[in-house]
Amino acid sequence: MYEDTWSRNGKRVLVDRRWPRGTRKERAHLDEWLRDVAPSADLRHWHHHDQERFAEFRDRYIGELQDADHRPAVQHLCDLAAHGKVTLLTATKDLGQSEAAVPAQWLATSPLHSPKPPLNRENVKVRLEY
Repeated sequence: MYEDTWSRNGKRVLVDRRWPRGTRKERAHLDEWLRDVAPSADLRHWHHHDQERFAEFRDRYIGELQDADHRPAVQHLCDLAAHGKVTLLTATKDLGQSEAAVPAQWLATSPLHSPKPPLNRENVKVRLEY
């Protein structure tokens, strides 16, 4: 597994709903697995990694991140990022159009959440790992 200074100095959080195939939990070196930050199963199945649907997927997913079902996990992720670096891990190969890219971008730009202390936007990074 690839390691760098960033991931050794912060929290490593898996944000996929399902465990990555072929990855043993003891080798994942995770601090947390936040399944409830991931999109709903219905939304994930609708998107099905179709690049043409990604813009609409992102909009729907941001809507989910703001709903009551996701609120505790999203707030926890905000709190982690407010206190140090957070690497969002995913098993998706296309990081730019991945499920993990959406909460990372949303955390970096959304004025809707207000963690205490304020979120340091530079603390959130998305990374592919197996």
